[in-house]
Amino acid sequence: MTERDPIGVLLVDDHPVVREGLSAMLELDPGIRVVGQAGSGEEAVVQAGRLRPDIVLLDLRMGAMDGVAATGHILRESPRTKVVIVTTYEDDADILRAVEAGAAGYLLKGSSREELVGAVKAAARGETVLTPSLAPKLFRARVAEPPVLSEREREVLQLVREGRTNADIGRRLFISEATVKTHLLRSFKKLAVSDRTAAVMAALERGLLS
Repeated sequence: MTERDPIGVLLVDDHPVVREGLSAMLELDPGIRVVGQAGSGEEAVVQAGRLRPDIVLLDLRMGAMDGVAATGHILRESPRTKVVIVTTYEDDADILRAVEAGAAGYLLKGSSREELVGAVKAAARGETVLTPSLAPKLFRARVAEPPVLSEREREVLQLVREGRTNADIGRRLFISEATVKTHLLRSFKKLAVSDRTAAVMAALERGLLS
């Protein structure tokens, strides 16, 4: 991208109406061009690798692969791309996870068009973007104590990391599949995530898995 080229943006959200709304706001600025859309984290990774956008505006929670997991994959596929999370969630842990995964910014979906356009342009310049009201939350999250996983919860997540199913993990640890699910759900809550992949990534980021 040269100084005169429009900033290429990939929009990622599992709700088409949200993507269309963001696209309509961004396309009003001649310095920004929406180059693609994706409805899931997995699709976002593929699109980012193919389109090499300057910016990805990425929803946080989208089913199997959440925004944090997608951020890591996108940056590996397209290292020069900047990822900005755009979400309704203001949880301290979510903000920290996104920043630690390499996101260049974190915006709330209630942001104005001016804030959205300004964030895209700032991220394209290499600046960090954060909705002003979220700055104290990020500070609190950074100084908070890391979550504590039990030895069994760490064992279960380590086996998830190895690609094992719940049934495999149960046989390996001599516990029932239902107990495996219980340990996973407790881990999800402690790590503020909603799926297995995100739990493993969050645990690795916090040094809870070797």
